[in-house]
Amino acid sequence: MTKQSIFGRISTLVRANINALLDSAEDPQKMLDQLVRDYTNSIADAESAIAETIGNLRLLERDHEEDVQAANEWGNKALAASRKADEMRGAGNSADADKFDNLAKIALQRQISAEREATSAEPQIAAQTEIVDKLKSGLNGMKDKLNELKNKRSELLARAKVAEAQTKVQDAVSSINVLDPTSELGRFEDKVRRQEALAQGKAELAASSLDAQFESLEDLGELTEVEARLAELKAGGTAPRQALEGN
Repeated sequence: MTKQSIFGRISTLVRANINALLDSAEDPQKMLDQLVRDYTNSIADAESAIAETIGNLRLLERDHEEDVQAANEWGNKALAASRKADEMRGAGNSADADKFDNLAKIALQRQISAEREATSAEPQIAAQTEIVDKLKSGLNGMKDKLNELKNKRSELLARAKVAEAQTKVQDAVSSINVLDPTSELGRFEDKVRRQEALAQGKAELAASSLDAQFESLEDLGELTEVEARLAELKAGGTAPRQALEGN
């Protein structure tokens, strides 16, 4: 029962679709680590079961060989006893001849028994040999799968490191994105623009105030001239020069 269980587990693991298992896993790395452990333990169990099966097969083969050898030996003994019986009968010694014939019969019975033992063991040997071959093949398949798992694990770890590095680069680039209004540079640029606008506003305000001052000076000059002409008019009784020149 234990051997059948091991054989079934080997068949299941060898047929397992690693890529499908990884695709359905929430954490492929943990899945790979677990699979590596499972395959390693199953290989150890399989090797133990196969070693035991091979040991039993070798015992069957040894017993079969002994039965075949025993059948040959009993056959030779039966032949020797039969010949001795014929010799005794030819010499007129019927009693001894019958005794050797009886020995020949006993030897033949032993030969037949040994042959039956050998024949009955042959199907078991064939079946055990087939099982051993399948177990060896399955074991090799499991070792191949284990190597595939280890390679997948190394590949996955390498890809994870590359992805992590790329993520860090992208995060670094995003943190200094000058087009991002929420970034530090964006906020600093907005502050500079406000300061520039304030300076421009102050400049325009200063220019406006200066123009007003010049306009007030022009008005003051015009009033001064009016006062002068009025004084001249009062003093001389004549019309303003500008009016006279116009006539």
